[in-house]
Amino acid sequence: MEINDESKSLGEDKISRLLLKFSIPCVMGLLISALYNIVDQIFIGNSELGYLGNAATGVSFPVICIANAFAWCVGDGAASYLSICAGRKDTDSAHKCVGTGITVTLLISVILMAVCEIFRVPLMRMFGASDQTIGMAVEYFAIVAAFFPFYLLLNVMNSMIRADGSPAFAMVAMLTGAITNIILDPVFIFLLKWGIAGAAWATAIGQVASFLICAVYFFKPKNFRLTKRSFVPDKAILRSTISLGAATFVTQISIVVVSLVCNMNLAKYGQLSKYGPDIPISVFSIQTKVYTVVCNIVTGIVLGGQPIFGYNYGAGKIKRVRETYRLVLKSTLVVGIAATLIFELCPQVVIGIFGSGDGLYQEFAISTFRIYLSLTAITCLVKMTAVFFQSIGKSMRAVVASLIRDIVCFTPLAILLPLFMERREAGAGVIGILYAAPIADLVAVVVILSLTIPFFASLKEEKVSAAPNAMFIRPSRPGTIITIAREHGTAGKQIGKQLAKRLNIPFYYKEMTALAAQESGLDTDFLSDINNNSPSLLHELYLSTNVIQQAVIAQEKIIRKIADNGTCVIVGRAADYVLRDYENVVRIFLYGPKEYRVKKIMEMYGDTEEAAAANVKHSDEARAAYYRNISGRSWGDPHNYDLCVDASVGLEKCVDLICERIKN
Repeated sequence: MEINDESKSLGEDKISRLLLKFSIPCVMGLLISALYNIVDQIFIGNSELGYLGNAATGVSFPVICIANAFAWCVGDGAASYLSICAGRKDTDSAHKCVGTGITVTLLISVILMAVCEIFRVPLMRMFGASDQTIGMAVEYFAIVAAFFPFYLLLNVMNSMIRADGSPAFAMVAMLTGAITNIILDPVFIFLLKWGIAGAAWATAIGQVASFLICAVYFFKPKNFRLTKRSFVPDKAILRSTISLGAATFVTQISIVVVSLVCNMNLAKYGQLSKYGPDIPISVFSIQTKVYTVVCNIVTGIVLGGQPIFGYNYGAGKIKRVRETYRLVLKSTLVVGIAATLIFELCPQVVIGIFGSGDGLYQEFAISTFRIYLSLTAITCLVKMTAVFFQSIGKSMRAVVASLIRDIVCFTPLAILLPLFMERREAGAGVIGILYAAPIADLVAVVVILSLTIPFFASLKEEKVSAAPNAMFIRPSRPGTIITIAREHGTAGKQIGKQLAKRLNIPFYYKEMTALAAQESGLDTDFLSDINNNSPSLLHELYLSTNVIQQAVIAQEKIIRKIADNGTCVIVGRAADYVLRDYENVVRIFLYGPKEYRVKKIMEMYGDTEEAAAANVKHSDEARAAYYRNISGRSWGDPHNYDLCVDASVGLEKCVDLICERIKN
């Protein structure tokens, strides 16, 4: 068995070359996406609308983030699911995934559009619009919200196109929309004098242009074909898609929370200061877009390293994991430090791109860039760490890294610091918001280091166990394939082995993971311990990571090869679902009273009763999550099996019952 070329390159090619290959498209795609948000601000700021126009567009940003949260959840989830389908060569699920994603996104976008159009005034007020900006904010937002179906579908379809193996096409589609926006902004704002409505129409038309190009792709995609049946939502596929995109949704919603807290407090404390409510919101709108550009560069670099991290960690090539981490870390810090120097030494240059303002505007803008963005390098490190841990399946660490800066630290600080400073000095509260960011960065970096340093220190002790070179699928004969799924503590391995011995057919359990390791290049122990390493919480996030999905695909390929070879017994790894299209399969599920299973675990491993009970609970939850993740079905549901056996009747009786079922 040979490792496929792509996996081989991830495990052997020069890391700097691999990182450039994967990172450049990611960075370019994210920067083009950022153009949509930043172009309007530049032209509006340099028009007669000035900073008030930027403030008006800024208050709509959190609502657009909410729309993005839904679109990117479905889009990223569908993209991941398509990649999994490609690995499994499952074309039927692929076209259903695409159709389901498009239909669900269309429904969500229509609902969001209706809600936003009906409640546009209170929404703009809630997100910080003042008496001076409410008219412009509502005018801009009403047009943008009316095109939500095009905008959301564009994002979802673009992710699917990239996953289908056409990243260049996806980039061209996004670039076309961005260029259209850039061309139309000055025409509509300056030439036709449409004001802020012109900026909204330029953005909307650019999105429609990108959408139409993406739509053309789906008439001739690479790895699936759409039919009318494709667009009927498939509940199982939708559930898997949403679970795969959940991390993106949480990230986007955290941006909404931060934006909401900032805008509300900027309006509240700005009103009490010499700056008024509009200058702070306008400035923050600008710094958010600039900060997004920096973050997108870093995110693109780290996402480029994601497949390298994931594969080499799974393959046990820890030296390559360390080397990739060092290279990504250096790149991240270079970007972060360079951005910080620009913000500290010449913030006026950046601010000037978005138009000029009076003395108070310039004063607050310079303070914002020099204080709020003073530790941008640390913020970049935090973003990088979250993606790194997600890449290698450490979901709990990834969640902590994702939430620690913005949600856990910054949000409460942005509420408490202004209150404290306003009480000490009237009008100083708005400056308190600026100091919330660097303080949150300092706390976050301590947490990030406490997660990262011990993790890499622990890797020194890891032993890489390669798959046995002499491992082969054993000779067999045509006949029935017996799959055994089981609750923990039912002695499924012993029952399967005894059954295979009685029927004189091959038995696969640990052998299956060894074969999968040999086929994929992943480490045998890593494959064997997927369920053992699944966290007590966030099973779905853990299973959605690239490295775990690589392992799942590798195991599924081996299960099919084993089944194609002839009759055998296969224990675990959702083999009953993997072989769902095979006619000669008998699917067994072993269950038992919890007390019986806890006692069995105590006998087999010498655990205390408390430890055994915890072991049973964790293992069952992990197996259920694994089965649900790849099938969309409920693990242990008797409708999914041909025979369910209570293992407490004893090993020999279980084997007798299964043999009887096979004979019949």
